[in-house]
Amino acid sequence: MTTEKQKSEPKDVFLHLLSIITLYASAAAFLVLIFQYINVLVPDSLARDYYLIQSYFSGIRWSIASLIVIFPVYVWAGYYLNKIYSLEPVKQNLRIRKWLLTFTVFAAALIIIGDLVSLIYTFLGGELTAKFILKIAAVLFVAASVFFYYFQELKAWAKISSATKKVFIYAIIAIVAAAIVAGFFAAGSPRQERLRRFDDQRVSDLQAVQSQIIYYWQNKEKLPVRFQDLKDPISGFAPAKDPETGADYAYEVKGDLAFLLCANFNQASVQSQKPVPLPMMYPYPGGGVETGNWDHPAGYYCFERTIDPELYKLPEPAR
Repeated sequence: MTTEKQKSEPKDVFLHLLSIITLYASAAAFLVLIFQYINVLVPDSLARDYYLIQSYFSGIRWSIASLIVIFPVYVWAGYYLNKIYSLEPVKQNLRIRKWLLTFTVFAAALIIIGDLVSLIYTFLGGELTAKFILKIAAVLFVAASVFFYYFQELKAWAKISSATKKVFIYAIIAIVAAAIVAGFFAAGSPRQERLRRFDDQRVSDLQAVQSQIIYYWQNKEKLPVRFQDLKDPISGFAPAKDPETGADYAYEVKGDLAFLLCANFNQASVQSQKPVPLPMMYPYPGGGVETGNWDHPAGYYCFERTIDPELYKLPEPAR
């Protein structure tokens, strides 16, 4: 007991804590990453909300960022600890090490149980069977990897050949690296994401203009001839310009009640990339959501709008 206390140094405690914490974070980020891949690759017709779809890609980017930073730290901590064990084998019997290894297995079991309960609950709530099976497989893979490594650490890791250890460790590193690389194809590069955000802003600008055009028609019973007619010095409204180029959006009157709103888009909207077109849902200025069809291809595109006078007419003043 005395020898163990003398051998246990602050460096040992913090290295073991670092290894365990980065393991938890890496496993969680990897599992979230795989879940989001499944959500994207196995689309559900019930999950067509624009914000929900973008949350999948946001989850992929967050998981990639976490793995790029945290997983290498975990690999380094494990490598450094194994190097210490090879030089000082007695440190494999440190109390802090055995406590943390045992706690890791215990915590992993609780997390896996919680994940399985959650997945079964969503499956009973109507989630696609394919998504449920794939997510269960992902949870079991992560659980098996953690349990195998740490059970061996607790019991017979020293008895396993060096070649077998390297194959297992390198296989895990390769799988995580492949998942990270795949994320850039699934969620797109930073440049592609910025271009998508420009397109989102264009749609938001056109929505604001469309609302102002309807307001103008309701009060003047005619459509504005040009964009400049929409300027309102009292409310402060002024038609926005393209956020990327600074050019004016295109507007054309097509009849007493019909008009076009046009913009040049960098990419096809998310729903346009799916086999079956679905209604778009874009952020609407003022905090709400407008469910009109703002689906668009890449390039120059015009949205055709016709005002329904029965739907948008102002209520008659009370007598």
